[in-house]
Amino acid sequence: MFSNLRASTWSLSARLLIGQLCLLLVVCLGIGAATILGLYQYLVSEVDHQLRETAHRSAVIYGQPPPPPLPATWRDNRQPWPRPGPGPEFLDAPGQPIGMVAAVITNGTISGAGLLGPGGVRGEVSPAAVAQLGQVTGIRQTVTRDLDGLGTYRLVAIRSRLTGETLVIGLSMENVEATLLRVALVFGVVTVIALAVGTTAGILINRRALAPLTRVAATAGEVANLPLDRGEVALPVRVAELDANPHTEVGRLGLALNRMLDHISTALSTRQASESRVRQFVADASHELRTPLAAIRGYTELAQRNRDQVPADVAHAMGRVESEAVRMTHLVEDLLLLARLDSGRPLESEPVDLSRLSADVASDAHVAGPEYQWNLDVPTDPVYVTGDDARLHQVVANLLANVRTHTPPGTTVTLSLQAEPDEAVLRVADDGPGIPTELQSEVFERFARGDTSRSRKGGSTGLGLAIASAVVRAHSGSIELRSAPGWTEFTVRLPRAAES
Repeated sequence: MFSNLRASTWSLSARLLIGQLCLLLVVCLGIGAATILGLYQYLVSEVDHQLRETAHRSAVIYGQPPPPPLPATWRDNRQPWPRPGPGPEFLDAPGQPIGMVAAVITNGTISGAGLLGPGGVRGEVSPAAVAQLGQVTGIRQTVTRDLDGLGTYRLVAIRSRLTGETLVIGLSMENVEATLLRVALVFGVVTVIALAVGTTAGILINRRALAPLTRVAATAGEVANLPLDRGEVALPVRVAELDANPHTEVGRLGLALNRMLDHISTALSTRQASESRVRQFVADASHELRTPLAAIRGYTELAQRNRDQVPADVAHAMGRVESEAVRMTHLVEDLLLLARLDSGRPLESEPVDLSRLSADVASDAHVAGPEYQWNLDVPTDPVYVTGDDARLHQVVANLLANVRTHTPPGTTVTLSLQAEPDEAVLRVADDGPGIPTELQSEVFERFARGDTSRSRKGGSTGLGLAIASAVVRAHSGSIELRSAPGWTEFTVRLPRAAES
Protein backbone atom coordinates (compact mmCIF):
# COMPACT_ATOMS: atom_id res chain seq x y z
CA MET A 1 0.00 0.00 0.00
CA PHE A 2 2.78 2.43 0.90
CA SER A 3 4.53 1.82 -2.41
CA ASN A 4 1.70 3.71 -4.10
CA LEU A 5 2.66 6.81 -2.09
CA ARG A 6 6.16 7.07 -3.55
CA ALA A 7 6.97 10.36 -5.24
CA SER A 8 7.71 8.52 -8.50
CA THR A 9 4.00 7.67 -8.81
CA TRP A 10 2.81 11.26 -8.37
CA SER A 11 1.64 13.32 -11.30
CA LEU A 12 3.80 16.13 -12.65
CA SER A 13 1.34 18.77 -11.43
CA ALA A 14 1.35 17.26 -7.94
CA ARG A 15 5.15 17.21 -7.82
CA LEU A 16 5.35 20.80 -9.04
CA LEU A 17 2.76 21.92 -6.50
CA ILE A 18 4.51 20.11 -3.65
CA GLY A 19 7.85 21.58 -4.73
CA GLN A 20 6.38 25.09 -4.78
CA LEU A 21 4.78 24.62 -1.37
CA CYS A 22 8.00 23.22 0.09
CA LEU A 23 9.91 26.22 -1.26
CA LEU A 24 7.29 28.61 0.13
CA LEU A 25 7.40 26.82 3.49
CA VAL A 26 11.21 27.02 3.62
CA VAL A 27 11.10 30.74 2.78
CA CYS A 28 8.45 31.42 5.43
CA LEU A 29 10.36 29.42 8.04
CA GLY A 30 13.60 31.16 7.11
CA ILE A 31 12.04 34.61 7.36
CA GLY A 32 10.33 33.68 10.61
CA ALA A 33 13.49 32.23 12.14
CA ALA A 34 15.59 35.23 11.08
CA THR A 35 12.97 37.65 12.42
CA ILE A 36 12.61 35.84 15.75
CA LEU A 37 16.38 35.59 16.12
CA GLY A 38 16.84 39.28 15.39
CA LEU A 39 13.98 40.23 17.70
CA TYR A 40 15.40 38.00 20.43
CA GLN A 41 18.80 39.64 20.20
CA TYR A 42 17.21 43.10 20.24
CA LEU A 43 15.01 42.33 23.26
CA VAL A 44 17.88 40.72 25.13
CA SER A 45 20.03 43.78 24.46
CA GLU A 46 17.24 45.97 25.87
CA VAL A 47 17.01 43.76 28.97
CA ASP A 48 20.80 43.88 29.33
CA HIS A 49 20.74 47.68 29.08
CA GLN A 50 18.06 47.86 31.76
CA LEU A 51 19.97 45.29 33.83
CA ARG A 52 23.18 47.32 33.73
CA GLU A 53 21.34 50.47 34.78
CA THR A 54 19.62 48.60 37.60
CA ALA A 55 22.87 47.02 38.72
CA HIS A 56 24.69 50.38 38.65
CA ARG A 57 21.91 52.05 40.62
CA SER A 58 21.85 49.22 43.15
CA ALA A 59 25.66 49.31 43.58
CA VAL A 60 25.52 53.07 44.23
CA ILE A 61 22.68 52.75 46.74
CA TYR A 62 24.03 49.73 48.60
CA GLY A 63 25.86 50.78 51.80
CA GLN A 64 24.42 54.29 51.81
CA PRO A 65 22.40 55.40 54.85
CA PRO A 66 18.63 55.51 54.32
CA PRO A 67 17.26 58.82 53.05
CA PRO A 68 15.61 61.22 55.49
CA PRO A 69 11.87 60.89 55.92
CA LEU A 70 9.69 62.84 53.55
CA PRO A 71 7.75 65.88 54.78
CA ALA A 72 4.30 65.15 56.07
CA THR A 73 2.74 67.04 53.18
CA TRP A 74 4.56 64.71 50.73
CA ARG A 75 4.20 61.39 52.49
CA ASP A 76 0.44 60.97 52.18
CA ASN A 77 -0.01 57.23 52.33
CA ARG A 78 3.42 56.39 50.93
CA GLN A 79 5.67 54.25 53.05
CA PRO A 80 9.36 55.26 53.38
CA TRP A 81 12.04 52.85 52.25
CA PRO A 82 13.65 50.62 53.11
CA ARG A 83 10.61 48.51 53.97
CA PRO A 84 10.87 45.30 55.92
CA GLY A 85 11.41 42.08 54.00
CA PRO A 86 14.02 39.56 52.87
CA GLY A 87 16.85 40.50 50.56
CA PRO A 88 19.01 43.62 50.30
CA GLU A 89 17.39 46.99 51.07
CA PHE A 90 18.13 48.50 47.68
CA LEU A 91 15.31 46.36 46.26
CA ASP A 92 12.97 49.06 47.66
CA ALA A 93 14.79 51.91 45.97
CA PRO A 94 12.73 54.04 43.57
CA GLY A 95 12.83 52.90 39.95
CA GLN A 96 13.63 49.25 40.64
CA PRO A 97 11.71 46.96 38.18
CA ILE A 98 9.14 44.46 39.40
CA GLY A 99 10.44 40.89 39.27
CA MET A 100 14.02 41.91 40.00
CA VAL A 101 16.11 39.47 42.07
CA ALA A 102 19.18 40.45 44.02
CA ALA A 103 21.75 38.78 46.22
CA VAL A 104 24.75 40.03 48.22
CA ILE A 105 27.88 37.88 48.32
CA THR A 106 30.19 38.58 51.24
CA ASN A 107 33.49 36.69 51.35
CA GLY A 108 32.08 34.04 48.97
CA THR A 109 28.92 33.56 51.03
CA ILE A 110 25.48 34.89 50.19
CA SER A 111 24.42 37.12 53.03
CA GLY A 112 21.07 38.13 51.63
CA ALA A 113 18.84 37.36 48.65
CA GLY A 114 15.36 38.44 47.72
CA LEU A 115 12.81 39.18 45.03
CA LEU A 116 10.87 42.37 44.31
CA GLY A 117 7.35 41.11 43.79
CA PRO A 118 4.13 42.78 42.62
CA GLY A 119 3.21 45.91 44.59
CA GLY A 120 6.84 46.54 45.49
CA VAL A 121 6.85 43.90 48.25
CA ARG A 122 10.03 41.98 48.81
CA GLY A 123 9.78 38.20 48.76
CA GLU A 124 11.96 35.23 49.42
CA VAL A 125 13.62 32.99 46.86
CA SER A 126 14.17 29.28 47.26
CA PRO A 127 17.47 27.92 48.57
CA ALA A 128 18.14 26.35 45.16
CA ALA A 129 17.66 29.73 43.48
CA VAL A 130 19.99 31.31 46.11
CA ALA A 131 22.66 28.75 45.26
CA GLN A 132 22.22 29.45 41.55
CA LEU A 133 22.67 33.18 42.20
CA GLY A 134 25.85 32.43 44.10
CA GLN A 135 27.34 30.73 41.03
CA VAL A 136 27.49 34.05 39.12
CA THR A 137 31.00 35.25 39.82
CA GLY A 138 32.13 37.07 36.67
CA ILE A 139 32.01 40.82 37.33
CA ARG A 140 29.92 42.71 34.74
CA GLN A 141 29.46 39.57 32.67
CA THR A 142 25.82 39.09 31.71
CA VAL A 143 24.59 35.48 31.72
CA THR A 144 21.29 33.70 31.37
CA ARG A 145 20.19 31.24 34.05
CA ASP A 146 17.03 29.30 34.88
CA LEU A 147 16.31 30.09 38.54
CA ASP A 148 14.44 27.54 40.58
CA GLY A 149 10.76 28.48 40.79
CA LEU A 150 11.29 31.84 39.05
CA GLY A 151 11.99 31.10 35.39
CA THR A 152 14.67 32.43 33.04
CA TYR A 153 16.70 35.46 34.21
CA ARG A 154 19.50 37.63 32.89
CA LEU A 155 22.08 38.00 35.68
CA VAL A 156 25.08 40.26 36.22
CA ALA A 157 27.53 40.62 39.10
CA ILE A 158 28.85 44.04 40.19
CA ARG A 159 30.93 45.27 43.17
CA SER A 160 29.67 47.80 45.61
CA ARG A 161 31.75 51.00 45.65
CA LEU A 162 31.43 51.42 49.44
CA THR A 163 31.64 47.93 50.87
CA GLY A 164 33.42 46.01 48.11
CA GLU A 165 30.84 43.21 48.33
CA THR A 166 29.54 41.54 45.21
CA LEU A 167 25.99 42.23 44.20
CA VAL A 168 24.18 39.81 41.87
CA ILE A 169 21.29 41.48 40.06
CA GLY A 170 18.82 39.73 37.76
CA LEU A 171 15.88 40.70 35.57
CA SER A 172 13.21 38.32 34.35
CA MET A 173 13.07 37.22 30.69
CA GLU A 174 9.34 36.52 30.94
CA ASN A 175 8.36 39.51 28.78
CA VAL A 176 10.96 38.58 26.19
CA GLU A 177 9.69 34.99 25.99
CA ALA A 178 6.07 36.13 25.81
CA THR A 179 6.89 38.55 22.99
CA LEU A 180 8.78 35.89 21.04
CA LEU A 181 5.90 33.45 21.53
CA ARG A 182 3.39 35.95 20.20
CA VAL A 183 5.60 36.72 17.20
CA ALA A 184 6.05 32.97 16.52
CA LEU A 185 2.27 32.48 16.66
CA VAL A 186 1.77 35.36 14.25
CA PHE A 187 4.33 33.88 11.88
CA GLY A 188 2.68 30.49 12.20
CA VAL A 189 -0.72 31.89 11.26
CA VAL A 190 0.81 33.88 8.41
CA THR A 191 2.63 30.76 7.17
CA VAL A 192 -0.59 28.70 7.18
CA ILE A 193 -2.42 31.45 5.28
CA ALA A 194 0.50 31.75 2.84
CA LEU A 195 0.47 27.98 2.24
CA ALA A 196 -3.30 28.02 1.65
CA VAL A 197 -3.03 30.91 -0.79
CA GLY A 198 0.05 29.32 -2.38
CA THR A 199 -1.79 26.01 -2.82
CA THR A 200 -4.71 27.68 -4.58
CA ALA A 201 -2.48 29.86 -6.72
CA GLY A 202 -0.15 26.92 -7.47
CA ILE A 203 -3.03 24.73 -8.63
CA LEU A 204 -4.31 27.45 -10.94
CA ILE A 205 -0.86 28.32 -12.27
CA ASN A 206 0.16 24.68 -12.78
CA ARG A 207 -3.14 23.85 -14.46
CA ARG A 208 -2.72 26.73 -16.87
CA ALA A 209 0.97 26.03 -17.48
CA LEU A 210 0.42 22.28 -18.00
CA ALA A 211 -2.71 22.66 -20.14
CA PRO A 212 -0.71 22.20 -23.41
CA LEU A 213 0.91 19.07 -22.00
CA THR A 214 -2.52 17.77 -20.97
CA ARG A 215 -3.82 18.31 -24.50
CA VAL A 216 -0.79 16.51 -25.97
CA ALA A 217 -1.37 13.62 -23.55
CA ALA A 218 -5.06 13.53 -24.56
CA THR A 219 -4.03 13.29 -28.21
CA ALA A 220 -1.65 10.44 -27.43
CA GLY A 221 -4.42 8.73 -25.44
CA GLU A 222 -6.82 8.98 -28.40
CA VAL A 223 -4.23 7.38 -30.65
CA ALA A 224 -3.57 4.65 -28.09
CA ASN A 225 -7.28 3.78 -28.03
CA LEU A 226 -7.43 3.30 -31.79
CA PRO A 227 -7.43 -0.33 -33.05
CA LEU A 228 -4.05 -0.35 -34.74
CA ASP A 229 -3.50 -4.09 -34.80
CA ARG A 230 -5.59 -4.91 -37.86
CA GLY A 231 -7.65 -3.50 -40.67
CA GLU A 232 -7.55 -0.16 -42.42
CA VAL A 233 -6.28 2.34 -39.88
CA ALA A 234 -6.61 6.12 -40.17
CA LEU A 235 -4.88 8.50 -37.79
CA PRO A 236 -6.90 11.72 -38.03
CA VAL A 237 -5.70 12.83 -34.60
CA ARG A 238 -2.83 15.30 -34.47
CA VAL A 239 -1.47 17.73 -31.90
CA ALA A 240 -2.92 21.19 -32.53
CA GLU A 241 -0.64 23.79 -34.06
CA LEU A 242 -1.02 25.89 -30.89
CA ASP A 243 0.63 23.08 -28.89
CA ALA A 244 3.35 22.40 -31.47
CA ASN A 245 5.43 25.51 -30.93
CA PRO A 246 9.13 24.69 -31.44
CA HIS A 247 10.13 27.43 -28.99
CA THR A 248 8.66 25.65 -25.93
CA GLU A 249 9.38 22.29 -24.34
CA VAL A 250 5.78 21.09 -24.69
CA GLY A 251 5.68 22.40 -28.25
CA ARG A 252 8.73 20.37 -29.19
CA LEU A 253 7.05 17.33 -27.65
CA GLY A 254 3.94 18.03 -29.74
CA LEU A 255 6.02 18.32 -32.91
CA ALA A 256 7.80 15.05 -32.14
CA LEU A 257 4.46 13.34 -31.52
CA ASN A 258 3.08 14.63 -34.83
CA ARG A 259 6.14 13.34 -36.69
CA MET A 260 5.81 9.99 -34.96
CA LEU A 261 2.11 9.80 -35.90
CA ASP A 262 3.00 10.57 -39.52
CA HIS A 263 5.54 7.73 -39.54
CA ILE A 264 3.06 5.38 -37.88
CA SER A 265 0.35 6.31 -40.38
CA THR A 266 2.70 5.61 -43.27
CA ALA A 267 3.79 2.29 -41.76
CA LEU A 268 0.17 1.24 -41.09
CA SER A 269 -0.85 2.13 -44.63
CA THR A 270 2.05 0.09 -46.01
CA ARG A 271 1.20 -2.82 -43.72
CA GLN A 272 -2.48 -2.68 -44.68
CA ALA A 273 -1.65 -2.64 -48.36
CA SER A 274 0.64 -5.64 -47.94
CA GLU A 275 -1.91 -7.53 -45.85
CA SER A 276 -4.64 -6.72 -48.36
CA ARG A 277 -2.55 -8.15 -51.18
CA VAL A 278 -1.79 -11.28 -49.15
CA ARG A 279 -5.43 -11.73 -48.15
CA GLN A 280 -6.61 -11.21 -51.69
CA PHE A 281 -4.08 -13.74 -52.88
CA VAL A 282 -5.18 -16.25 -50.25
CA ALA A 283 -8.83 -15.68 -51.10
CA ASP A 284 -8.23 -15.97 -54.85
CA ALA A 285 -5.97 -19.00 -54.44
CA SER A 286 -8.42 -20.73 -52.11
CA HIS A 287 -11.29 -20.03 -54.45
CA GLU A 288 -9.40 -21.25 -57.50
CA LEU A 289 -8.17 -24.39 -55.72
CA ARG A 290 -11.68 -25.53 -54.87
CA THR A 291 -12.43 -26.55 -58.47
CA PRO A 292 -9.31 -28.70 -59.11
CA LEU A 293 -9.62 -30.23 -55.66
CA ALA A 294 -13.21 -31.16 -56.38
CA ALA A 295 -12.09 -32.71 -59.66
CA ILE A 296 -9.30 -34.66 -57.93
CA ARG A 297 -11.75 -35.99 -55.35
CA GLY A 298 -14.20 -36.92 -58.09
CA TYR A 299 -11.62 -38.82 -60.11
CA THR A 300 -10.26 -40.60 -57.03
CA GLU A 301 -13.77 -41.65 -56.03
CA LEU A 302 -14.32 -42.92 -59.55
CA ALA A 303 -11.06 -44.83 -59.45
CA GLN A 304 -11.94 -46.27 -56.05
CA ARG A 305 -15.00 -47.94 -57.53
CA ASN A 306 -12.70 -50.22 -59.56
CA ARG A 307 -10.05 -50.79 -56.92
CA ASP A 308 -10.44 -54.56 -57.32
CA GLN A 309 -9.22 -54.31 -60.92
CA VAL A 310 -5.94 -52.52 -60.11
CA PRO A 311 -2.90 -53.65 -58.14
CA ALA A 312 -3.09 -53.26 -54.34
CA ASP A 313 -0.34 -50.63 -54.21
CA VAL A 314 -2.16 -48.54 -56.80
CA ALA A 315 -5.43 -48.85 -54.86
CA HIS A 316 -3.62 -47.81 -51.70
CA ALA A 317 -2.06 -44.83 -53.48
CA MET A 318 -5.47 -43.74 -54.80
CA GLY A 319 -6.88 -43.98 -51.25
CA ARG A 320 -4.08 -41.76 -49.96
CA VAL A 321 -4.70 -39.28 -52.77
CA GLU A 322 -8.37 -39.12 -51.82
CA SER A 323 -7.65 -38.62 -48.09
CA GLU A 324 -5.09 -35.90 -48.78
CA ALA A 325 -7.49 -34.22 -51.21
CA VAL A 326 -10.13 -34.18 -48.48
CA ARG A 327 -7.62 -32.74 -46.02
CA MET A 328 -6.51 -30.09 -48.50
CA THR A 329 -10.16 -29.24 -49.23
CA HIS A 330 -10.73 -28.58 -45.54
CA LEU A 331 -7.57 -26.46 -45.43
CA VAL A 332 -8.69 -24.42 -48.43
CA GLU A 333 -12.15 -23.92 -46.92
CA ASP A 334 -10.58 -22.71 -43.67
CA LEU A 335 -8.27 -20.31 -45.51
CA LEU A 336 -11.17 -18.98 -47.55
CA LEU A 337 -13.22 -18.43 -44.37
CA LEU A 338 -10.36 -16.55 -42.72
CA ALA A 339 -9.90 -14.42 -45.83
CA ARG A 340 -13.59 -13.52 -45.79
CA LEU A 341 -13.48 -12.68 -42.09
CA ASP A 342 -10.35 -10.56 -42.60
CA SER A 343 -12.05 -8.66 -45.39
CA GLY A 344 -14.84 -7.71 -43.02
CA ARG A 345 -17.65 -9.48 -44.81
CA PRO A 346 -20.77 -9.41 -42.61
CA LEU A 347 -21.95 -12.61 -40.96
CA GLU A 348 -25.49 -13.68 -40.36
CA SER A 349 -27.22 -11.74 -37.57
CA GLU A 350 -29.96 -13.64 -35.82
CA PRO A 351 -30.74 -14.85 -32.29
CA VAL A 352 -28.68 -17.94 -31.46
CA ASP A 353 -29.45 -20.15 -28.46
CA LEU A 354 -26.04 -21.05 -27.04
CA SER A 355 -27.58 -23.63 -24.69
CA ARG A 356 -28.95 -25.66 -27.58
CA LEU A 357 -25.80 -25.08 -29.65
CA SER A 358 -23.55 -26.29 -26.78
CA ALA A 359 -25.63 -29.41 -26.31
CA ASP A 360 -25.47 -30.22 -30.04
CA VAL A 361 -21.70 -29.70 -30.25
CA ALA A 362 -21.08 -31.74 -27.07
CA SER A 363 -23.16 -34.59 -28.48
CA ASP A 364 -21.18 -34.53 -31.73
CA ALA A 365 -17.89 -34.48 -29.80
CA HIS A 366 -19.00 -37.49 -27.75
CA VAL A 367 -19.66 -39.44 -30.92
CA ALA A 368 -16.34 -38.36 -32.49
CA GLY A 369 -14.29 -39.10 -29.35
CA PRO A 370 -15.97 -41.77 -27.20
CA GLU A 371 -12.67 -42.45 -25.40
CA TYR A 372 -12.87 -39.01 -23.74
CA GLN A 373 -14.97 -38.01 -20.72
CA TRP A 374 -17.35 -35.24 -21.90
CA ASN A 375 -19.22 -33.07 -19.39
CA LEU A 376 -21.85 -30.44 -20.21
CA ASP A 377 -22.95 -27.65 -17.84
CA VAL A 378 -25.50 -25.21 -19.29
CA PRO A 379 -28.33 -23.18 -17.70
CA THR A 380 -31.88 -24.51 -17.88
CA ASP A 381 -33.05 -21.28 -19.53
CA PRO A 382 -31.90 -20.45 -23.06
CA VAL A 383 -28.97 -18.03 -23.39
CA TYR A 384 -29.25 -15.96 -26.54
CA VAL A 385 -26.65 -14.02 -28.49
CA THR A 386 -26.96 -12.27 -31.84
CA GLY A 387 -24.78 -13.79 -34.53
CA ASP A 388 -24.20 -16.48 -37.10
CA ASP A 389 -25.39 -19.86 -35.85
CA ALA A 390 -23.16 -21.87 -38.18
CA ARG A 391 -20.02 -19.89 -37.35
CA LEU A 392 -20.62 -19.99 -33.60
CA HIS A 393 -21.22 -23.73 -33.92
CA GLN A 394 -17.84 -23.92 -35.67
CA VAL A 395 -16.17 -21.98 -32.81
CA VAL A 396 -17.35 -24.42 -30.14
CA ALA A 397 -16.65 -27.42 -32.38
CA ASN A 398 -13.11 -26.21 -33.05
CA LEU A 399 -12.44 -25.77 -29.32
CA LEU A 400 -13.61 -29.29 -28.56
CA ALA A 401 -11.74 -30.70 -31.55
CA ASN A 402 -8.61 -28.95 -30.34
CA VAL A 403 -8.89 -30.79 -27.01
CA ARG A 404 -9.54 -34.09 -28.76
CA THR A 405 -6.57 -33.57 -31.08
CA HIS A 406 -3.98 -32.45 -28.53
CA THR A 407 -4.82 -34.45 -25.37
CA PRO A 408 -4.55 -38.19 -24.71
CA PRO A 409 -7.61 -40.47 -24.48
CA GLY A 410 -9.28 -40.51 -21.09
CA THR A 411 -9.03 -36.72 -20.69
CA THR A 412 -12.01 -35.11 -18.97
CA VAL A 413 -13.45 -32.22 -20.96
CA THR A 414 -16.06 -29.83 -19.55
CA LEU A 415 -18.15 -27.50 -21.72
CA SER A 416 -19.92 -24.91 -19.55
CA LEU A 417 -22.12 -21.91 -20.32
CA GLN A 418 -22.86 -19.05 -17.94
CA ALA A 419 -25.25 -16.15 -18.43
CA GLU A 420 -23.99 -12.85 -17.03
CA PRO A 421 -25.93 -9.56 -17.12
CA ASP A 422 -24.35 -8.25 -20.32
CA GLU A 423 -22.62 -11.23 -21.87
CA ALA A 424 -22.64 -14.97 -22.28
CA VAL A 425 -19.53 -16.80 -21.09
CA LEU A 426 -18.68 -20.16 -22.65
CA ARG A 427 -15.78 -22.19 -21.25
CA VAL A 428 -14.02 -25.33 -22.50
CA ALA A 429 -11.77 -26.87 -19.83
CA ASP A 430 -9.75 -30.08 -19.81
CA ASP A 431 -7.35 -31.84 -17.46
CA GLY A 432 -4.84 -32.67 -20.19
CA PRO A 433 -1.10 -31.98 -20.11
CA GLY A 434 -1.55 -28.22 -20.58
CA ILE A 435 0.04 -25.75 -22.99
CA PRO A 436 3.62 -24.57 -22.35
CA THR A 437 3.81 -20.97 -21.19
CA GLU A 438 6.02 -19.89 -24.10
CA LEU A 439 3.41 -21.16 -26.60
CA GLN A 440 0.27 -19.70 -25.01
CA SER A 441 0.66 -16.35 -26.76
CA GLU A 442 0.76 -18.07 -30.17
CA VAL A 443 -2.12 -20.56 -30.00
CA PHE A 444 -4.52 -18.25 -31.86
CA GLU A 445 -2.02 -17.64 -34.66
CA ARG A 446 -2.52 -19.37 -37.99
CA PHE A 447 -0.66 -22.65 -38.43
CA ALA A 448 0.52 -22.50 -34.82
CA ARG A 449 2.50 -25.56 -33.78
CA GLY A 450 2.67 -26.97 -30.27
CA ASP A 451 5.30 -29.20 -28.71
CA THR A 452 5.08 -32.97 -28.52
CA SER A 453 2.81 -32.91 -25.46
CA ARG A 454 0.14 -31.34 -27.70
CA SER A 455 1.39 -32.58 -31.06
CA ARG A 456 -0.78 -32.61 -34.18
CA LYS A 457 -2.64 -35.68 -35.17
CA GLY A 458 -5.82 -36.60 -36.91
CA GLY A 459 -5.33 -34.22 -39.82
CA SER A 460 -5.29 -30.95 -37.90
CA THR A 461 -4.65 -27.95 -40.11
CA GLY A 462 -3.52 -25.57 -37.36
CA LEU A 463 -6.30 -23.11 -38.25
CA GLY A 464 -9.02 -24.18 -35.81
CA LEU A 465 -8.17 -21.76 -33.00
CA ALA A 466 -7.37 -18.99 -35.49
CA ILE A 467 -10.84 -19.40 -37.02
CA ALA A 468 -12.43 -19.47 -33.55
CA SER A 469 -10.65 -16.24 -32.60
CA ALA A 470 -11.60 -14.52 -35.87
CA VAL A 471 -15.27 -15.52 -35.59
CA VAL A 472 -15.49 -14.40 -31.97
CA ARG A 473 -13.95 -11.02 -32.84
CA ALA A 474 -16.42 -10.69 -35.72
CA HIS A 475 -19.19 -11.09 -33.12
CA SER A 476 -17.66 -8.29 -30.96
CA GLY A 477 -16.57 -10.82 -28.38
CA SER A 478 -13.32 -12.02 -26.88
CA ILE A 479 -11.52 -15.31 -26.42
CA GLU A 480 -8.73 -16.02 -23.97
CA LEU A 481 -6.64 -18.93 -22.77
CA ARG A 482 -5.44 -19.92 -19.33
CA SER A 483 -3.32 -23.02 -18.93
CA ALA A 484 -1.11 -24.76 -16.41
CA PRO A 485 0.25 -28.29 -16.20
CA GLY A 486 -2.76 -30.58 -15.85
CA TRP A 487 -5.35 -27.91 -16.67
CA THR A 488 -6.34 -25.81 -19.71
CA GLU A 489 -9.32 -23.50 -20.16
CA PHE A 490 -10.57 -21.49 -23.14
CA THR A 491 -13.07 -18.72 -22.31
CA VAL A 492 -15.31 -17.12 -24.93
CA ARG A 493 -17.31 -13.98 -24.07
CA LEU A 494 -20.10 -12.81 -26.37
CA PRO A 495 -22.56 -9.91 -25.94
CA ARG A 496 -25.98 -11.16 -24.92
CA ALA A 497 -29.07 -10.51 -27.02
CA ALA A 498 -32.70 -10.06 -26.01
CA GLU A 499 -34.34 -13.48 -25.66
CA SER A 500 -36.75 -14.42 -28.39
